[in-house]
Amino acid sequence: MAIATPSHEAKAAASVGDAPGAPPTEGRRIVRALLRDRGAVLSAGFLALVVLMAICAPLITALTGHGPNTFDPAAVNSDLGGLPRGSLGGISAEHLLGVEPQNGRDILARIAYGARVSFLIALSATVLTTLLGVVFGMLAGFYQGWVDQVICRIMDFLMAFPALIFMIAILSSLPSGDRSVLLVAVISLFGWPYLARLVRGQTLTLANREFVEAARASGASTGALVFKEILPNLRNSVIVMTTLAVPGYIGTEAGLSFLGVGVSPPTPSWGQMIASSVSWYAMDPMYFAVPGTFLFLTVLSLTVLGDRVRAAADAGEAS
Repeated sequence: MAIATPSHEAKAAASVGDAPGAPPTEGRRIVRALLRDRGAVLSAGFLALVVLMAICAPLITALTGHGPNTFDPAAVNSDLGGLPRGSLGGISAEHLLGVEPQNGRDILARIAYGARVSFLIALSATVLTTLLGVVFGMLAGFYQGWVDQVICRIMDFLMAFPALIFMIAILSSLPSGDRSVLLVAVISLFGWPYLARLVRGQTLTLANREFVEAARASGASTGALVFKEILPNLRNSVIVMTTLAVPGYIGTEAGLSFLGVGVSPPTPSWGQMIASSVSWYAMDPMYFAVPGTFLFLTVLSLTVLGDRVRAAADAGEAS
């Protein structure tokens, strides 16, 4: 009697984990866990809205007819010191989120372009911070000895500084130039040691595990040990640290712009808009409320989403 053998297609399906009953991959498991979490879904939805606004900022200004730096004198009342016409800060069909006092610039356009600036700086700083943190952390943990000592002393030196104070001092002393590039460089300079310290500790542990020792005994090269044995086991920790870093960097950029050493006018920035609204709190509270709400909800959504990703990753490691 002939014995049935599995087809080539069935073998291929089994090899990629698509066969019925096969356990889901790590990424799919985390996504499923997030989709079952109402807070994660709401956070992701709001972030999708803000990202869409940032991407479609030119389209938004084309549809409304008001750019981020376009003055609209007709939208403000000069007899009242430049207060927006109408209620709620000048919200109308023409200006959906109102206008700035005195100059009449459209707040929706400035929010959309400000989101571009905030996300661009935060994501760029996160990428650079992650790259530096992973590289130096793995070097310190893998080679140990004098390499570990040098890198640890550099990390201790940078972490000893009150970061925000020195960011303000450095940015104040530098020429204006491209402030976005300067912000990314300064934020990354003080941000990478925190990730590097975590990566170093985990690399020290992994370097002495049985599977790494077995690979080393079998003649695996240093590159193979690092990229095939150690780095894949750092993935979850790096992803979690990265998702939690983005909201912190958005807040840092907004804080530096609020203090006048971040993004320079006329480039829109949420922190810059909040700083400009200080003198209008009593007369036009919406001028502060709109950018403040967007900043608060963006940071909150990123923090909640990062926390849920961490919890899902930890649950997978525990199982």
